[in-house]
Amino acid sequence: MILEKVIPKIEIQSEYQNFVDTYIDEIRAEFNENIHSLYMCGSIPKGTATPFKSDADFTILCENPEDIDYAKVSAIKDRMLKEYPFLTKIDTIICSIDDVTSRPHEWGFWIKVICICVYGKDIGEKVPPIVISPAFILDLNIETREEVERIRHSLSNAGDRSMEIRYTKGYSKRLLRALYSLILEDTGVWQDDMGQMKNDLLNYCEIDSAIVEYLYACYLNSDVSAEEFLKIADEAYRYVEKALHAMAVSRDSLRNEANERKLLACISGMAGRE
Repeated sequence: MILEKVIPKIEIQSEYQNFVDTYIDEIRAEFNENIHSLYMCGSIPKGTATPFKSDADFTILCENPEDIDYAKVSAIKDRMLKEYPFLTKIDTIICSIDDVTSRPHEWGFWIKVICICVYGKDIGEKVPPIVISPAFILDLNIETREEVERIRHSLSNAGDRSMEIRYTKGYSKRLLRALYSLILEDTGVWQDDMGQMKNDLLNYCEIDSAIVEYLYACYLNSDVSAEEFLKIADEAYRYVEKALHAMAVSRDSLRNEANERKLLACISGMAGRE
């Protein structure tokens, strides 16, 4: 099965259009010569955003991410949040063209499947079709351990309650996505709606359904203690690691069997020529 694009066409609601246009214009004015293209994902380009509940997610694609001063990007975001208070936050990722083309199962997946181009030429068109397979799922999770450890550390060391709530929500979302990646061969699609993602996990994932429900509840309203949350989060991540390990072992076993068959065929061919 080939993964289809999450957002097939841009359908920005009228109340968000001016914000999107202004943000793109400001980013272009600041970094125009260094930007290849701009992308969005989430509810705004899908046309399903809710004022005072939805955030904005952008990705800047460029030759060299070091050319983009993130402090200036943050200053633009801060101005936009004051001008458009119905946004909960604005996230902006910066990645290189080389990352997209050389890592098709990671950044290539992000640009080709998750995002939609809102400015410039869509480099996602150059990414080969992404076939759902154990190899793809393993590649997709290459950085999961590092990301989970980083978020967990941030939550454990949060300085105040507001930061705890923010990291709990982010950690919940990251774990739900990691769990969802494990059932891609069952669903056949990448689901970016968190409610539908939860339902698919309840239908296909073998993890305790109570853990899925808990993580989703924390994603919606993360008003729980960090200590309580981390116990459940750690259990969820152990499940992810165990599943990925089993997948890797199975992949390596199949690869070894294939190599053995090739070797035997080669030996047989040589014997025949003798």
